[in-house]
This record gives sequence, C-alpha cells and structure tokens, in this order.
Amino acid sequence: MTELLSPEAWDAVLLSLKVATWATLASILPAIAVAAALAHGRFPGRVLLDGIVHLPLVMPPVVTGYILLVLFGRQGAIGSLLESQLGIVFAFRWTGAALAGAIMGFPLMVRAIRLSMEAIDPRLGEAAATLGSGRALRFLVITLPLMTPGILAGAILCFAKALGEFGATITFVSNIPGETRTIPSAIYAFLQVPGGGSEAAILAGAAVTIALAALFLSDIVSRRVARSLGSEDTAGREAPPR
Repeated sequence: MTELLSPEAWDAVLLSLKVATWATLASILPAIAVAAALAHGRFPGRVLLDGIVHLPLVMPPVVTGYILLVLFGRQGAIGSLLESQLGIVFAFRWTGAALAGAIMGFPLMVRAIRLSMEAIDPRLGEAAATLGSGRALRFLVITLPLMTPGILAGAILCFAKALGEFGATITFVSNIPGETRTIPSAIYAFLQVPGGGSEAAILAGAAVTIALAALFLSDIVSRRVARSLGSEDTAGREAPPR
C-alpha cells in the first residue's frame, strides 16, 4: 500500500487510524455507563438523556461540528477553560478530529452495549444477589463478561464511524494536511484538483480495506468470547453439586 499511496495520502491514512482509535478508546467507559443507565435506570430525564445521546445520528454532521466549534473552540465556554487551565486545545487539532469522531460514533456504541445488556437474563443477577453479591460485584462478574460481545460490536461501529466521519470533522477542525486531514477530507481534497481522482480512488479502497479488516477481527474476537462464555456456562451446569 505504501507504493500506491503518496506521502500525503499515507499521512491521511495514519492520521485516520490514530483518530479513530482514540475516539473509540475514549468512548468505551462513558458508553458503558450511559448504556447501563438507559437499560436499567429509572430516573427523571431518562428519555431526555436517550434523545441527547442519539441526537448526532439525526442531526446534520455539519451542525454537530458547529456546536463542537462553539463549545470547544478557543473562544468557546469549554474550550477556553481547557486551554487556560490544562493547555488542551481541540479546535483545528487532531484531538478535535478524535473528539468529533467520538461524538458521532458514541450513539452507535451505546446502542450496541445497551442491547447486549438488555439481553442478559436478569435471573442471573437475582441469583447472585441471594448469595450475597453486591451490585458492583454482580456487574463485574456477571454483566460485564456477558456484554463483552456488545462492547466489541459497539467499539467496531464507533471505530468505523470515526474513521469515515467528514462533516463534523471538517467543520470543527478544518482540512489541514498532516494535522486534521483524515481519509474523507483527503478524498474531498483530491477530488477538487485535476487528476486527483485516481488518488481518491486508492484512498477509498484503503478505507474499505481497513473497515473490512476491523469487521473481520471483530467477528473473530466475538466468536472466541462467545465460545469461551459458552464453555464456562456449560462447565458450571455440569459441575457436580457440593
């Protein structure tokens, strides 16, 4: 692939992988917490929280990017505070591209994890509670392992969404070569110049290859996790009573 891609295009591929990876890693713990609240929580504002979480899916990505720019720009309410207190800058940086990718992929991850949580038989937790297990222990020992396939599926969806995000990213962090130019932004840039179609086609093929590889890896890991959980469950059922 290095022979097919120009240095500029190769930089866009590496940056996209970096952005998508950080966007996914930063989303996992918040997604688990929000999914747990939506799946089992009973509190005022639950419907509102559900709507806010899924809002990026129904809003134009450019609107999401504009909101991020207003909030996390250097003059924004959050962005100015982060820069002055912690020295963290999101606007027109690759970190802003990761933030935009995380925001756009977050609803997909939450939904996958929530569906996985809701599919767990509640009687397992009830049985563990009768044996004296606390809520935190039940979550770590029962819920978390059983929802692992959902976490993996959500992570892959978030990664793919962050990898291909364009509207929110270009609005929030622009299209700066070597800094914020991801694969979609690079394809857009190549299509604006004569003779850039071939480079754009190669980049599109690279994006498809990366996405398919991620899905293939996710399927392998999910199958192994499911097989491992099934083996443990079978061993538990076949264990002789003490």
